[in-house]
Amino acid sequence: QVQLVESGGGLVQPGGSLRLSCAASGFTLSAYAMSWYRQSPGREREFVARISNAGGSVRYTDAVKGRFTISRNNIENTVFLQMNGLKPEDTAVYLCYAEHSWQTSINYWGQGTLVTVSS
Repeated sequence: QVQLVESGGGLVQPGGSLRLSCAASGFTLSAYAMSWYRQSPGREREFVARISNAGGSVRYTDAVKGRFTISRNNIENTVFLQMNGLKPEDTAVYLCYAEHSWQTSINYWGQGTLVTVSS
């Protein structure tokens, strides 16, 4: 059974940090590019960051460049998003997304973890 389970969300003050984790099971993580998206009420789902299947290539949306870092551990089947310098506008549900590196029609979503940035 394929699963992506996010964790690490919570309430943090502006300027604070959180580290999100996405635990994968039921498929071979090393064959998938992994991404984080986020969605807040009334807004469309937004791309945040992406890392290639072996970790050699990363990409970020401009809004988080220099503050967020995506990484992965294919042995432990986990993807991370380190978030520093959090701002109120980062408040959202953060979702993990897996896309097969060459069969791109194969993809999976997690359920998300809520991040709230507020004083």
